[in-house]
Amino acid sequence: MSAPHEPAPTGPVSTVGARGSVWGPTYVWITVGAVALIFLAAMQSLAVTTVMPIVAADLDGASLYAVAFAGTLATSVIGMVAVGAWSDRSGPVWPLTSAVALFLIGLVLAGLAPTMELLVAGRLIQGLGTGGQTVALYVVVARIYPSELHGRVFAAFSAAWVVPSLIGPFLAGAVTEYLHWRWVFLGVAGLTLVAFVMVAVRLWGTPMGTDEPSTARIAPRMACAVAVAIGALGLSLAGEAGAFSLVVVAASVVVIVLAARPLLPQGTLLARRGLPSVVLMRALIAGALFGAEIYVPYLLIEEYGFSTTWAGLGLTAAAIAWAAAAEIQGRYGDRIGNARITLIGTAQLTAAALFAAATALWGLHPGVLIGTWALAGGGMGLMYPRLTVLTLAYSTPQNQGFNSSALSISDSVGAATTIAAMGLVFTALAGTDAGFPAVFAIAAILALLALIPGLRMGHVHEAKH
Repeated sequence: MSAPHEPAPTGPVSTVGARGSVWGPTYVWITVGAVALIFLAAMQSLAVTTVMPIVAADLDGASLYAVAFAGTLATSVIGMVAVGAWSDRSGPVWPLTSAVALFLIGLVLAGLAPTMELLVAGRLIQGLGTGGQTVALYVVVARIYPSELHGRVFAAFSAAWVVPSLIGPFLAGAVTEYLHWRWVFLGVAGLTLVAFVMVAVRLWGTPMGTDEPSTARIAPRMACAVAVAIGALGLSLAGEAGAFSLVVVAASVVVIVLAARPLLPQGTLLARRGLPSVVLMRALIAGALFGAEIYVPYLLIEEYGFSTTWAGLGLTAAAIAWAAAAEIQGRYGDRIGNARITLIGTAQLTAAALFAAATALWGLHPGVLIGTWALAGGGMGLMYPRLTVLTLAYSTPQNQGFNSSALSISDSVGAATTIAAMGLVFTALAGTDAGFPAVFAIAAILALLALIPGLRMGHVHEAKH
């Protein structure tokens, strides 16, 4: 279950005269196409989580299982930074086109890959497109729609993430079981091309530049983004280094920490009160959930003999709980307060990870894993959108872009690093009964660590003071 990179509204630069519904004749093709692109990216992400155990077995690539996930998240950081800067300078049309092209190339390469190595290469290219595509679409919203319609567009984007969470795992399992796992990649590629045409036909020829394009230096940020991606990939591949694996791990961690610092608010790694703690907490909970969830269907398939169709349902309950908790947070978040949201959310995430570890360790009924993993979704539904609310509250028009980018980068780096670390542990424990319990235990530890920045975030009403 992948979560959305939630958008930060920016000032309107509307170039389309008519105002009204986002589904009205002026905007309908852009709205439908953009929502479809978000939907398909979410669907593909969830589908891969479900089918990757089958892919790894078919291509004899168990050692690269974690890299197939961590690599995509790592390269998405490069896409986010590059497309964000490109869009600020010249508008979002060419950046969006390039990002979608990379996404399509990655999907096709992965879908046709004869080896796990080529599939991972496709996933790396796909990550560049996924990160860039999301950022470019947010800029399209800012430049095309009037400000009073931004909330409605972003609500549609959120729905485009929730629906795949409900049907994606089951649908991906069914496609794999009755057709072939390759269609999980190739089918999404075909539909993405159709969705992009809907957007492109309306956007090409529409001026979306700004009177004051950004003149910020992009080279240093791009260098940092590339270094972060290399560090995350190095960490993922450390297990292949044999006797030098510990050296590779240490070097990769140092590179990630040093390179990520300029991309994040000052004091993030020290859990400084306010926005730095908000961004750090996002990294920790993203790592805990997204690192562990790729092993939920894996455990159900490997140890309990589930088909891919039914293994995908192990993530559906969590998706439903996420959506329900997010609705509660949206209505009553201020009343509940950030401290309580942190305590409740981290408790649920920790409990889910511990129940998963216990299920793997003692061979409990699979219903325990499926039922209690919903706690993880519930905890994330409370915490995840709240972090976006706080980020915007701590932001000004001059730094909304940087802060929102930092939140998304923290999300991706936290998840990529954790997935890579869990992959190393899981591979090291191959052939024993300790692999699955170990990765879920790591998730529980990260969820508990999230309490440190979580209780230092402040409150949304304090953010401007």
